[in-house]
Amino acid sequence: MTAVSLEESRVLDPAGPCRVHLRGGGVSVLLDLSDHQLPSIVHWCGELPELGSEEAAVLALAAVPHPSANSLDVPVRPDMLGSLHTGWTGRPGLAGDRNGVAWTPQFHVTQVELASAAGEAAETDGSLTSAGPATLTVTAVDTGSGLDLVIELELAASGLLRTRARLTNRAEGDYRVQELGVILPLPSHAREILDFAGHWGAERAPQRGPLPVGIHLREGRRGRTGADAVYVLSAGEPGFGFADGQVWGLHVGFSGNHRAWAERLSNGLQVLGGSELLLPGEVMLGAGESYSTPWLYGVWGKGLDDQAARLHAWLRARPKHPSRPRPVTLNVWEAVYFDHRLDRLTELADRAAEAGVERFVLDDGWFGSRRNDNSGLGDWVVSADVWPEGLDPLISHVHSLGMEFGLWFEPEMVNPDSDVARAHPEWIMAPAGRLPVSSRRQQVLNIGMPGAYGHVRDQMVALLERYPIACIKWDHNRDLIEAGTQPDGRPGVHAQTLAAYRLMAELKERFPGLEIESCSSGGSRVDLGVLEHTDRVWTSDSIDPLDRQRMHRWTQQLIPPELMGSHIASLRSHTTGRMHSLHFRAGTAVWGHLGIEWDLTEATREDALELADWVQFYKEHRALLHGGRMIRLDSFDPSLQIHGVVDASESRALFAVVRTAVSDIEPLGRFTLRGLDPKRSYRLRDVTPGPTPQGFRPPPWWPDGDGAVLTGRALEAVGVHVPGLLPDELRILRLDALSPDPVQG
Repeated sequence: MTAVSLEESRVLDPAGPCRVHLRGGGVSVLLDLSDHQLPSIVHWCGELPELGSEEAAVLALAAVPHPSANSLDVPVRPDMLGSLHTGWTGRPGLAGDRNGVAWTPQFHVTQVELASAAGEAAETDGSLTSAGPATLTVTAVDTGSGLDLVIELELAASGLLRTRARLTNRAEGDYRVQELGVILPLPSHAREILDFAGHWGAERAPQRGPLPVGIHLREGRRGRTGADAVYVLSAGEPGFGFADGQVWGLHVGFSGNHRAWAERLSNGLQVLGGSELLLPGEVMLGAGESYSTPWLYGVWGKGLDDQAARLHAWLRARPKHPSRPRPVTLNVWEAVYFDHRLDRLTELADRAAEAGVERFVLDDGWFGSRRNDNSGLGDWVVSADVWPEGLDPLISHVHSLGMEFGLWFEPEMVNPDSDVARAHPEWIMAPAGRLPVSSRRQQVLNIGMPGAYGHVRDQMVALLERYPIACIKWDHNRDLIEAGTQPDGRPGVHAQTLAAYRLMAELKERFPGLEIESCSSGGSRVDLGVLEHTDRVWTSDSIDPLDRQRMHRWTQQLIPPELMGSHIASLRSHTTGRMHSLHFRAGTAVWGHLGIEWDLTEATREDALELADWVQFYKEHRALLHGGRMIRLDSFDPSLQIHGVVDASESRALFAVVRTAVSDIEPLGRFTLRGLDPKRSYRLRDVTPGPTPQGFRPPPWWPDGDGAVLTGRALEAVGVHVPGLLPDELRILRLDALSPDPVQG
């Protein structure tokens, strides 16, 4: 998934003063590998100028603390593995053994190789410097324990750092891997933590706190990423916000069990770390076998917006990143649930086409005995009872209206009441001799087993060959509790996760152009591992726009809006029971990959006209919404959220001013805007579709007619008054530069 072409490779002798300086995207990563030692990161922060070998040597020495009283006789030099032999007393990256021995290897670096674009790497006195995107590969051995280790680091053009490790058993007999992770350093002034919690319908709830001495350890043991996942674990300067304060973050790009931690030792050393969480016996390496960690993503920024921008730029640079405009999608779940009737669905398709929808997705209930959620999962055959003529009549109608057709699957799950479970009970993941506790009346189908994998693949392939299906909504609706491989019940989460990735990759290779949406009880599988194989994620099963304002704000800390499923809900939310205007529902949803989750046959004529206006607004601004740099303003009032996007040339922008609650003051005061060119003048226009909400009270400056004109400098330094809005109302401002280039002077 590397986004750059690396043309030149250089090898450095690890026997001497071996140091590597990676530079790119305003970030520097300086590593010390002297004397055959594993890499120790000396600096991971803002970009340094090109360093001479002497200065690099001094910085490497300066990064090592002095011995303190009653401590080791030599300074502790922490490496990226947290090796015990260095005197590191924090959480180690590697835990493993051969029947109780070989548990503390001392790796000896044998090769250091730097791959970069031609002409962007230089060697000076045993040091290598890369001036652009580069990949560093470090190979090490420990003959005493019979292990080989490879650590890879990539610094992308955006300044994103990603790394992974691979361990190989070179000796006879098994080596049991309990954990293999990578550690990244934190400076001493990164003393405040931000990560995320949540639950079904309320994913990615931020939580902040101090980083004291000790370990802040987050474990995901659900067999999927989880609605309560740590998501991005960040540590920064106290008080860091969207615009200010240095912040260092880590994301584990894996959809199964995982760990992430921030740790501060009594000697003042601080780190971020991450790994896959391996269950007992999941990885036993025979002679010649290897285990690789997931990719771990490290991202530094000057404020959370800068951190997010580096992640977004890296994702957008991937060759497989969705390149065509993200189609407006109608998903029928909350409109019909399991009530699949051709006449009702064709009427829904008619209304969707009138609104400008471009993709129609048929959700759960089309297959086997699936008339409710009690049975049928795993039998991926079109139900003759519900669809006596197959899906052809519906698909033909959808296509006649100019829309694509998508279909829901839950490939990794099974109902015990299904043909496949009755024929192959051994394919259900379970400990020996009993089933795990039931959830949603379903169990997990062990696609880590070749037979089960082949069954699911073949049935999906048959449908994809039979019908013109443009996209798959890939659901995953229960945790992997006691997920063992029968008959002995050995843990199988690791193999299951890799099998899911393999199946997604195989289907996309076999059916070029097929898109996959990752859904998992809503937003329980949102990570960069699954996004190597999918084209968007479902943010949450709650489409309540008030909840979505928060979830969108923080989901985009990792992914850009074009990967974030964002639908216009029904008048009354199916998850919270709250009622919101179409104005607020649509004005929230257009800031992601827009869709609709609403029975449009119940919409009034006025609703239909307003909905069409919002869909047209999305299409008109789609390129900016899905290509611009995200800006989130630090709130000066808890009832107000302001966010937007600015294009790369800083000539166009959209900002939403959103009122979410009643404040203890009114009016709220002035707000300012960031991300604009301070030397250019911008025309501000209110471009909010639909009728004006009842609570709107424009301040004197508010644009009407030709709009208001202000410079970027004035908008950032002085600002303008917030318009009067009632809770759950918003306005959208468009800003256009009056000249194509900045004004000089």
